[in-house]
Amino acid sequence: MKTTKHILFFVIAWLNSIVCVAQSIDLKGQVEASAELEGIHILNISAEEYTITNSKGAFEISAQVNDTILLSSVQYIPKTIVVTQNMITFKFIAITLEDRVNELDEVIVGKVLTGDLLSDIKNSDAKADINFYDVGIPGYTGKPITQKNRRLREADGGKFVYYYGLVAVINIHKVLNRISGRTKTLKHLVRLEQQDICMNKAIAELSDELFGHLVLEEDLKMEFFLYASEDPQFLEVCNLESDIKLFEFLIDKLLAFNIQVESGED
Repeated sequence: MKTTKHILFFVIAWLNSIVCVAQSIDLKGQVEASAELEGIHILNISAEEYTITNSKGAFEISAQVNDTILLSSVQYIPKTIVVTQNMITFKFIAITLEDRVNELDEVIVGKVLTGDLLSDIKNSDAKADINFYDVGIPGYTGKPITQKNRRLREADGGKFVYYYGLVAVINIHKVLNRISGRTKTLKHLVRLEQQDICMNKAIAELSDELFGHLVLEEDLKMEFFLYASEDPQFLEVCNLESDIKLFEFLIDKLLAFNIQVESGED
């Protein structure tokens, strides 16, 4: 009788262990990397679950033992993790990502310096500053882009599909950012940033001319610029980089704003 009870006990314990192993949990994780931690894609390929990291590199995703989790980002080398029982037990996983590095051969530009300043100046043949193209390195020489613009380019850069002969490769990073709404949010933030930049430019360069034509109370001037910048055409006119067109646009908006102010006072 005791033997039967012992066997039954072990069978129940074994079944419970199987249930525990197969049970999904909310697995918390922390990504460590050298630079940007926000927006790294976390995919549970086995369970078809998806999330992204927050600004501190933390995330949470449903998982169980033996699930395969893929971490993907343009900045870092993709990494695949198989969920173990220990991860399920502690409900936590820590992952370190490596940078994508394009190594270049060592380049020596100009003559070797001796350390003697006068001697090095005399021996130097340089007549112009070295740029990217002098050493065969592709570089960006346009206006510096902002952090929000860099995040948008990282999230939505490239084509949706790349073709290598007969093989088609989908840009999963771009697709997931579109689906999750991250690209839309970043575009909105970039637009607001551009709007602020244009408004500050208008304040700095055109305030004297504007309020020389129409006098406005000091405490209403900032309110006017905010009013003008909310017009959908404001950014389009500003991007024309024509002070005359921007001035004409602001004069029209100032007249309309002045009418509103006078109507409110009445």
